[in-house]
Amino acid sequence: MKLPKVSYINPIILFFAMFFLLANVHAQESDSQFWERVQFGGGLGVSFGNGNFSGSISPSAVYNFNDYVAMGPSLIVSYQSSDFFKSTLYGGSWITLVNPIPAIQLSAELEQLRVNQEIEFIEGTEKDNFWSTALFAGAGYRSGPVTIGLRYNLLHNENDRVYATAWNPFVRVYF
Repeated sequence: MKLPKVSYINPIILFFAMFFLLANVHAQESDSQFWERVQFGGGLGVSFGNGNFSGSISPSAVYNFNDYVAMGPSLIVSYQSSDFFKSTLYGGSWITLVNPIPAIQLSAELEQLRVNQEIEFIEGTEKDNFWSTALFAGAGYRSGPVTIGLRYNLLHNENDRVYATAWNPFVRVYF
């Protein structure tokens, strides 16, 4: 049984566009002013139970344009396994954060992942490599450097082989 391929956005073009945007911002101000507006952070994730394991790390940096809007790139590495499959995911994303008031954070995130899967079927093992694109819209409660919230994948479909559901909780930290 061959699984359908998922279309993707060319990640090289996506990342050059991201870094070009930050380079333009950097060119318009001095080095010290630029780095005073950059925050580093990201997320870590681990879950396990009933023969399942999932672990991920996603370091990130955002540039604060003002007190309300920040954006920047993130790298993503994840490993998932269970009794019948193994999956390694790596890629990146571009996140935009909007804080209409200090306690509320809205977000939009375009994510591009390379997925390497190995699935065991009754008739044998199938290996599949593909790109997966997700577009998340989220909202969370923010207290200091930590935001806890929920995001929705606008590109999710029932045959998605990366996310089981369109809704994903998140914990985001930036220092």
